[in-house]
Parts: sequence; structure tokens; C-alpha cells
Amino acid sequence: MERRNFIKISALSGVMATLQACGSPDQKLIRFVPEEELIPGIATWKPSVCTLCSGGCGLLVRVMQGDAEVVRHGQNGLIKMGLAKKLEGNPKHPVNLGKLCARGQAGLQVLYHPDRITHPIKRTGPRGSGEFQEITWDDALKELASHLTTLQQSKSTNSLAFLARPLRGQRHELIERFLKAFGAPPAVWYEPFDEAVLRQANLLSFGHAALPTFDLGRADYVISFGADFLGTWNSPVAQSIGYGEMRQGRPGRRAKFLQVESRMSQTGANNDEWIPCRPGTEGALALGIAHVILSEKPAPQGSRAGSQAGLMIAGWSAGLPDFAPEAVEKQTGVSAAVIKRLAHEITQSGSAAAIIGGAPLAHTNGLFTALAVNALESLVDTGRDLGPILGFTPEPPLGDAAQSAAPMQASLASLNALAQSAQQMLLLYDANPIFSAPPAVHFREAIAKIPYIVSFGSFIDETSAQADLILPDNAPLESWLDSIPESGSFQAVASLAPPAVLPLHDTRAMPDVLLGLAHQLGGDVAKALPFTTFDAMLRAAFVPLRTRGGSINAKTDDEFWDAAQAQGGWWSTPAQPAGARSAASPLAPVAAAKHAPMAMAVPEFAGSASDFPFYFLPYVSQSFGDGSLANLPWLQELPDVLTTAMWSNWVEINPKTGERLGIKQGDLVEIASQQGSVRAPAILSPGIAPDMVAMPVGQGHTNFGRFASGRGANPLSILAPLAEHETGSLAWAATRVKIARVGGQEQGKLVLFAGGMSGFPHEEEPR
Repeated sequence: MERRNFIKISALSGVMATLQACGSPDQKLIRFVPEEELIPGIATWKPSVCTLCSGGCGLLVRVMQGDAEVVRHGQNGLIKMGLAKKLEGNPKHPVNLGKLCARGQAGLQVLYHPDRITHPIKRTGPRGSGEFQEITWDDALKELASHLTTLQQSKSTNSLAFLARPLRGQRHELIERFLKAFGAPPAVWYEPFDEAVLRQANLLSFGHAALPTFDLGRADYVISFGADFLGTWNSPVAQSIGYGEMRQGRPGRRAKFLQVESRMSQTGANNDEWIPCRPGTEGALALGIAHVILSEKPAPQGSRAGSQAGLMIAGWSAGLPDFAPEAVEKQTGVSAAVIKRLAHEITQSGSAAAIIGGAPLAHTNGLFTALAVNALESLVDTGRDLGPILGFTPEPPLGDAAQSAAPMQASLASLNALAQSAQQMLLLYDANPIFSAPPAVHFREAIAKIPYIVSFGSFIDETSAQADLILPDNAPLESWLDSIPESGSFQAVASLAPPAVLPLHDTRAMPDVLLGLAHQLGGDVAKALPFTTFDAMLRAAFVPLRTRGGSINAKTDDEFWDAAQAQGGWWSTPAQPAGARSAASPLAPVAAAKHAPMAMAVPEFAGSASDFPFYFLPYVSQSFGDGSLANLPWLQELPDVLTTAMWSNWVEINPKTGERLGIKQGDLVEIASQQGSVRAPAILSPGIAPDMVAMPVGQGHTNFGRFASGRGANPLSILAPLAEHETGSLAWAATRVKIARVGGQEQGKLVLFAGGMSGFPHEEEPR
């Protein structure tokens, strides 16, 4: 310990009154000297970046002086410090324009969560037992460096694996530079609901391997195929802003919106018309509409009917003869009359767009479906005034940003490869495949064979519980953050934020840990990462943007760097006049020879229709995403927007199906696939097709803290490991199930915000 810090602690502990820790009368806390200058009662708003989904929204953090229980130099104590009190959207940020969703608001609880790992810990019991002991950072880093050095000396550096959630920006760049210089393979970027199918389709159709950005505020007609763009898909805050402009921002001009899906999402609940379609046949419906448009009149003026998007579909040039409305009706269940009407409405609208996302892409024929909707989009999105409604967010000229934002391999394919490899060491960062991957991948069994596992996680979950060493990361609000939003704005955006508050606990930022290791290892690794701190790496990447103009006008590098921190990043200047959205980036042509035109592919399902008569849809939860946020109590308490259920999950079935099977609201039901079964209370909903059952993802954790463990069921645990044929992505909508009533409402314990059942299912539930 430095002499100065020792004096601070020892002197104050002698003169300040000792305080008792909340809930622990025997634990004494000392008072530390404040580490920053504060003005009591005065709030400061500091910029930050939301990390609770991939949208990359800009934040403002309300910081005020307060007392906090902290860890300093291995001791618990109290300190007066700046505390984050509230999160709001940054009104200057081009993605969210000051708006913020409920999930983003809950980011505050990551900082103050009682289950955070507050110091490095080392496994003492069997893997998965949860038996850890505290160790110092010096000892932890010495142990980690020793294992890395052993791999170098044995010339086994290629047996190091890095598994993380997808990242965009300098964290991604840092990890890949470290691995490449060390001699290890690239990182495995894992998320169960990846977008590899849509990125591949957009590359083939439009020349951009990225998620799209839609200028919905200019649309007169929108047809969405499964994309829950107001709830969970892509950049929901930005898309909600555009949707509001589309519906109410133009007096006397209100767009029509149609949603094609078999289970009504939040977005579907805001439609003018909801159209159920047989799972896996949405592409056929899109081409049926395109067939009518192409056969009845020439392509609309200004359309991209002859573009690469159309040429990716077999038979496009001939007018799609195999997709006459009568033939499409037999495939999709949507009547020929409806198909013709939709085609006529689209051609008569001023400006139309077709959107694809979500479950339609999660079938074995997902790429065909995406290409089919892209072809329809190229036909109907005429761009009569300011260009096409569909475009792509430009990449900022940020150092190696193009490499950092490169499209990633399908998560399931990458995870399978990792599970089948013989690795000697694994580094984990915010990925939990033991919970979210199909059990048939056997990932738990695979990592049990890896001799040494290190996690940088802030919480113990099913996967990090297998680690030998846990080096807890700072909370996002305690960290230097940057982000390159993939979608949501027609301006190039590079978000940046310094820590909004000082660390509460004895944690360290993962990027700084890797940089420190690079210098310890020396050689090529140190040369690849010459920075002493992560903020120095960020500065080196951001300062060259000064010469690019945009949102910051600065004369010196120091002035630019300070302005970027204060603003929350850098973004390009909109190309259009004030008050208008900037035009989409141009669509780049792609040689047709790179991929042959695709014909209709029939979707495959795991399980026969006779034994498993229902399609199964595990859908992304608006509260918990893929389950990684289930430990936040605000989100557990957040009522579902359609069912009002909370603190649990449920099975949605059609009322007619419930009547036929003798299932009533709140009854406990069991759904079973070839992979296993789960139980949950039933919710009868008219917004789901009679041959489908659905469950929200996120609950069912066996090890994720006090608020998530042992709550509900995990629908991902009964998925078959089917993959989309072209990309290898998990076909998470391609499992069939059967369903049966196994108990009444008392056993189901359905928790609703409003209605006949309220409160919590157990007396000991946290509030």
C-alpha cells in the first residue's frame, strides 16, 4: 500500500466514528477520505453509453454526492463520492435523440447490484460448486500471466480461446489484437439470437454485411415480416422514434403498418393489420406479393426492381411464375385475395418498405426468407423524395473500425467448433452459453475438459461458475466506454464516455487487465498493444477524427479529445438540411457470381408433426434479452407489455387450443420436445396461431444470483441444435413440441401486474 493511502485510511479510522454495516451489526466500516471534489446537493450530468443491448444508445448519468459502502485496498468502508442516481437518454446522440427504454433505465442496477463480484476470487472446490476464495489482484494477475507464459514456452499459444458476447469498437479491437499477437485463434463471439443470416442476406442483396437502418418517418406503408422493431429487434429506440414520426409526425399523412408473424409481438400489437403465416414460409409470402406487382404493372419509377436483391431469387427476371397467389396460399395459409390486396395497397402508397427480422430468419431456410424480403424491399422502396427508406449506418473512419465492426461468424457454428477443439485455456467475457446454447452442443461437458478457465464477469452465472479464476470487470458506469452503433442513424457514430463514477469495489476494467498482461508478456504482444491504459488506446483511435469535421470543431487534439468526452462521442454532420434525416449510404453492387440465385427452400423441423403437433417459438424477452439481464430486479418487476406477467415466465397458447386440451388461464403446463421438457403457467392469447406455442426467454437460471436463480423455466433448454443451412446460425424457431396440462392455477403460480392474480408467487420473493 502506498504511504499516502495508508495515512488516509489509518488517520480517519482513528478520528471518525465507526459505522455499522446495514444488516450486519458486527461488521465495522471505516470512513475513507473522498477521492474527488464534490459539491453537496448539486447534480452533475455525465455522458455514458448504454450497454444493455446492441443498440448503442447515448446516456446522460445524473451524479450527486452521497455515502457509499466501498472496498478500498482490501478493506470495507464508507466514503463520500459521486453516485449515479438516474439514467436518461442523451438528446445530442444521433441514435436515440434523448430517448431511453426501460431496459436502459435498469442499467443503474448493474452498478449497485448486491451480487456483484467485488474482488478477484479463485476456485477452491469442484467446478460449478460455487466455492471460491478472495485473492489479491497481484496474486491473480501473477497466476494468469504464469499460465499464459507456459503456453508460450510450450509453443501452445493456439490452444488459448477467448469467448465473449459480440462487441463493437475498441474492446473488440483490443481482444483481437491481443489474441493475434499471442498466436491464438480469433475470439468466439457468442449470442444465441445472432443476426448472421440477415447480415449475409444484406451483403448479397445490397452490398452491406450489416443490419439495416430504416427512415420510417418517411414511410407511407410498412410491412414487417417478424421484426419486433419496437421491442427487441435491431435498434428499438431509434426505430420507435421513426415509428412515431411515421404515425403521428405528419399531419394528414398517416402510414399503414402490417405485421406478418404467427405470435403477436409488441410491434405486432401496434399494427393496422396482423397477418399470421405458417412458420418458415414468410419468404414465399413476400415473393407472392412481388409476383402480383411484377405481373400487373411495370416496376414503380425509381425502384430497384432489377437490382442485385431481386437477382438473388431464382425466377425473378421471369416474374416469379412459381409464386402466383393461389400457389402461395397453399404454402403460407394466407389467402390469395389478401396477397393481391397487399400488393395493390403497396403500389398505391407513396413510399413503402419491407422489413425482415426475428423468427422468420431462425429457420433452416432463413437466408432464402431474408433474400426474398430484400427482393420485395428493392421492388417497393421507390425512394421518390429523399432516396430509399432502407439504408445502412456509415462506419466512422475510426482507426481499425472496419476490422472491429466486421460481421461475425454464426454463433452456433463458432460455439460448436470451440466445443470440439482441444483448448488448454479459456478466457470468458460476458457470455453464458451453458444457459443459452442448446444442450445438444454439450458445451458444459466441453469446457469441463479445459484445464484452466478465467472469467472477467461481474456476476457468477452458469458458465462463469466453471471458472478457476474470476477477475471482476468494472461496471459500465465505472468504465471507459466506446461503441460503434451498427444501426439506428444515417450519420456515422462513434460513441465515447469516460467513467461516470469511481469504482465502488476492488474491480478492474477488463481492457486495462489485458493491456497490463500484454506488457508483462512482452514481445509481439506488447508491440501490438503499446498503450498503458485503455483510455490511451481510445484517445489514439478517436483523435484522428478531428480532421474529419462532423459534430466537433476543435483546433487541437487535446481540445477535440475533451469535447468528445463531454459530448458523448463523435458523429458526422447530417447530409440533409436541418430537420431532415440524412440520406442512407449508397447500396453497393455485389457480383451475382458470388452466390447463385436461390430457389424456395422448405423449412425443416425437429420432431414429427404427429408426435409433436405444435411449432415452438422461444422469443427474445423485452426485459431480459437472451437471459443475460434476468438478475436485475427492476426488469423482473417490469410487467410484460402484452400479458402484464412478471417475476416468472409463461407459455402462450391460443384459446381454442386451450379449450381443446382442457387448459385454462394460469394452469401449469408441460411442453416437451425431442430434447427435453419444461413447465410453466399457461396464458391464453388470441394473438398466437392455434398450431403454435411460445415462451419468452430469460428465466430458468440455475445460477445467476438471488433475483434470477431458480425462477421459471428456460425454453432454450429444449431446443434442437438445428442450423440455418447457409450460415450455420441456430435455427431457434425450428423445434416442434407437444403440450399437456399437469396442474391447476395454484401450481402454475402466474404473477400478473393487473387482473385476478397479483403479488408474488412466494412470500419470500424480493420486492
